Amino acid sequence: MRLKQAGVRLGLGLGLGLGLAVLSVGLRAQGVARATPAADTPVVQPGAVPAGAEVVTGGRFTFVAMPGDLGLARNLLDHATANDTFPGLPRPSWPATIMIASDDEQFREWIGVRFPEWGIAVAFPGEQRIVMHGRTAGSRAGDPRVTLRHELAHLSLHEFTGSLPPRWFDEGYASYSAREWGRDEVLASSVVLALRGVPRLAALDTLITGGSTRAERGYALAHRAVADLAALDQARGLTLFFGYWIESRSLDNAVRAAFGITLSGFEDSWRRTTRRRYGAIAILADFGFAIVVLFLIAGPLWLSRRRRDRARLAAMVAADALTERRERESALAVFLGDGLQGPETPTEQTDANEVQIKGR
Repeated sequence: MRLKQAGVRLGLGLGLGLGLAVLSVGLRAQGVARATPAADTPVVQPGAVPAGAEVVTGGRFTFVAMPGDLGLARNLLDHATANDTFPGLPRPSWPATIMIASDDEQFREWIGVRFPEWGIAVAFPGEQRIVMHGRTAGSRAGDPRVTLRHELAHLSLHEFTGSLPPRWFDEGYASYSAREWGRDEVLASSVVLALRGVPRLAALDTLITGGSTRAERGYALAHRAVADLAALDQARGLTLFFGYWIESRSLDNAVRAAFGITLSGFEDSWRRTTRRRYGAIAILADFGFAIVVLFLIAGPLWLSRRRRDRARLAAMVAADALTERRERESALAVFLGDGLQGPETPTEQTDANEVQIKGR
């Protein structure tokens, strides 16, 4: 009897182990693997809500906003709930808190002083929290739906990969997920890209953490790198890549397994392609801009010189015409004067002869 019970237990244990193994393999094949959620996965408690703020919830999202931004919070909640999947990753499940700051002062207070002043939103993956500007941000903040999706992509990426992604991939993936294709305009107008070439992937981290101009170029290049990486597999995008990356814990191994190319090989190809694609455009755009600037500077001088030349030419033509008219009038006067003092008539000559004879 004991042997029979032991056999049953052993069979159940083997069956459960085999089932878990099959499930694990299946998840890996689909790129589904999750980091263990922190025990204190944040959920906004009533006591944690800033004074005067209100809470709007739906699904896994909790929005904290001041009364003036409640309409924006509800719109963002609807959009986030309807678009809660991200390229290559399973649907996220961890709760996310989005805090909408009513002004710059509140934004700085909620994010701290260690972030750049030109930032418009910040994600805290360890806290599953996002802080973004509200309706007073103005046009510089862009579309708030795009901004929120960018930050949610950060949270989703870290939910499944933990601390694996380097900074350039983290930012590039968030931009790619948010479909921020307008970043290509930064590359198309960058003469530095054409003259100095495209930096290596590791160097993008330094660009991203630099000043606003350098950061814009770094974000644009990171976005381009992730988009080009996903384009290597037109059918599955980044799905297999993420699965191999989580399993091997190596970015190079994941690129090899998913796309059949080394990371350095992809990097070299991406740098050449990006420079060829955007470098010539940047030079032409800059050349055209230089021509416009030159015209704006030299144009007024050229127009002034042209007006002076026209005035001088008109004066010369007028002077020539006056001289020609005077010469014509003078010639006519001489001609008319000679006609009045012409040769004497025969009668006058006879009278004169007679006077001479009588005098004798």
